[in-house]
Amino acid sequence: MQQHLKEVNAVTTELREALARAGIVLPSLRPDPVSIAHRYMPPLVELGRCSMEVARQLTDALAEPARGERP
Repeated sequence: MQQHLKEVNAVTTELREALARAGIVLPSLRPDPVSIAHRYMPPLVELGRCSMEVARQLTDALAEPARGERP
């Protein structure tokens, strides 16, 4: 379980940093405490709620790479 906790904390930090590089902040981003405490379920990352502006930023950030791949 300790290894799962380290992994979920690491991936949460990596995601937070990647989002920050794109100018996006998800205030509720964190490891999900319920899944961490669960014995058989792998830990989850809780993305939380965000404003419409942040949702638009996420949509734009995800669409940019796809735009570059089109002929």
